[in-house]
Amino acid sequence: MLDPRFVFLAAALSVFGSTSYVRDTLRGTTSPHRVTWGLWALEGILAFIVEVQQHVGLASIMTLALGFAPLVVVLASFKNPLAVWRVDRVDIACGVVSLAGLVFWALVNEPTVALVSFVSADFIAALPTYRKSWSRPESETPRMFVMGTVNTGITLLTLKHFTTAGALFPGVIMVTDCILSVLILTRVGPRLARRTSQKESLA
Repeated sequence: MLDPRFVFLAAALSVFGSTSYVRDTLRGTTSPHRVTWGLWALEGILAFIVEVQQHVGLASIMTLALGFAPLVVVLASFKNPLAVWRVDRVDIACGVVSLAGLVFWALVNEPTVALVSFVSADFIAALPTYRKSWSRPESETPRMFVMGTVNTGITLLTLKHFTTAGALFPGVIMVTDCILSVLILTRVGPRLARRTSQKESLA
């Protein structure tokens, strides 16, 4: 277990990754998906409030960063209309289902069920960006997600007690950021698409 003060290092890494993403958004070289980022902002802030109520400790600072950073990204996207990814029906459906999960989380009285509902909503919110990172990885900034993988890993290691309330949300974020990092850095989606196209042309 790491010293709980390492959470400040995790928060600094989060700021570093977020700054590069916001910069690229303002430049128009990165196209954030507002459905994903808007829901991530809402969920991060809600998770921070819950963690404070459950006395998670310093690790909640990282959760606050996980909510604040997406909020800044969404605001930055309004400064450059060219930086916004087009939203289709599938994206809207993901957003509606994610919001439904948050409503269920707010209404249910069973803590474990509520928490599972919350992280499920977070995962569904990421689906539009999964799709975009698969088909158009060049429209993303990988540093944001690489730093997210590292800082959430540090956060998990600072927990004195590995409780569901403290570990589940940053754990889900770490898995999501890790998958997105791989999709963007390896550009596996376009590579497979080219191979499929080549095979079809030779057939």
